[in-house]
Amino acid sequence: MERAELLRLDRAHVWHPCTQEKDHELLPPIPIARGEGVWLIDVDGKRYLDGVSSWWVNLFGHNHPRLNRALIEQAGKVSHHIFAGFTHEPAVELAANLCAKAPGNLSKVFFADNGSSAIEAALKMSFQYWQQCGQPHKSRFLSLSEAYHGETLGALSVGGCELYRDVYRPILLEGFQAQGPDCFRCPYGLRRDDCAAECFASLEALAEAHHQEIAAIIVEPLIQAAAGMRIYPPIYLKKLRQLCDRLHIHYIADEIAVGFGRTGKMFANEHAGVAPDLLCLSKGITGGYLPLSVVLTTEEIYQAFYDDFPTLKAFLHSHSYTGNALACALAVEVQKIFTEEGILAQLPAKMAQFDAAAARFTALDHVGEFRRCGMVAAIEMVKRKEGRIGYPWQERRGYQVYQQALLRGALLRPLGNVIYFMPPLTISTVELDLLLDIAYDALRDATSP
Repeated sequence: MERAELLRLDRAHVWHPCTQEKDHELLPPIPIARGEGVWLIDVDGKRYLDGVSSWWVNLFGHNHPRLNRALIEQAGKVSHHIFAGFTHEPAVELAANLCAKAPGNLSKVFFADNGSSAIEAALKMSFQYWQQCGQPHKSRFLSLSEAYHGETLGALSVGGCELYRDVYRPILLEGFQAQGPDCFRCPYGLRRDDCAAECFASLEALAEAHHQEIAAIIVEPLIQAAAGMRIYPPIYLKKLRQLCDRLHIHYIADEIAVGFGRTGKMFANEHAGVAPDLLCLSKGITGGYLPLSVVLTTEEIYQAFYDDFPTLKAFLHSHSYTGNALACALAVEVQKIFTEEGILAQLPAKMAQFDAAAARFTALDHVGEFRRCGMVAAIEMVKRKEGRIGYPWQERRGYQVYQQALLRGALLRPLGNVIYFMPPLTISTVELDLLLDIAYDALRDATSP
């Protein structure tokens, strides 16, 4: 199909996600023809370095030969079948592998098909657990301001990004929300590298005051992603685990964005040496090929649902594509690639590249901070460094950087005044240097007078 016809049909019939469609009057969507490693290639042959892993899902680059082969091999056996009363090897192998690698004593895996669905399942598991354990009053959830856990109603209810949830507030669940960590604008004047997570006090006070009503506390470990890649120290998670143990509250870890090597370790909770009661995973789990998500949990939680049928204690939650065989086969191959190709061992050199670039960016007049956690880095733009005053959101400075980067051949999707990097873990050092150079030039031009 010719470019003009493709865009005409897109304009006539397609509603794109998280997009003000009127923007496409001036900047039409880019029609992609194929992928090649860390590159996306449009129908005219122009190449774009995928600096955000296509919304954080692509771990090892596009058109990966091992993942292509795994997909084809599984399709030749069975693509999908009902998962209630049936099972298959890829799902069993994946579940065993994840339980072996996950922190703590997570031993059971529930399958879903996207991140929001995993969050919904985890919330329902926690709620139903307490109902079936004689504590029906524990029916609400505690979350953090600026959190993002997905866009279904339950996930929005425990979110904190008002941009996504404010219009739906009348139909959301009522819960508790504590002030989340913001190390760039720390109210205590401390640094994330050596603080004791004094900001935890807000969450702790709410939990202590309402622990009899709270079923679970849900957080994004180490990085509040949609909030602008807000990075906070592991000690926060240590305090959270201790608090949940003391008050008998579940800890739900949303590692949908930060799992599978993004923080430099397989799972973000490893940095704190703690484990959640429920662990939600998705995005990179299939290497960016197919939708899949899982909730890992403990034997204790599982046993609260295990009984004779007439008790009606079963977890009656399902999706048509639960345990999809194609997706599970890809996820199994992703885990093999991590092990056989030593992916995590390759990351320190690339993380050092990010760190080496920090001074160059912060020397710019309108960069307030360059921060990094593992293979995730972020640049926070400010109108004035003194007082760390951000640009008014109406100026859309991040969107201007996005446009400038596209012209130079890179995909850098912004989060407000934050430009972030979350490239495929397999990006080469040469490609990473190029990505940083493009970001520097785009940011400089978008913030110049």
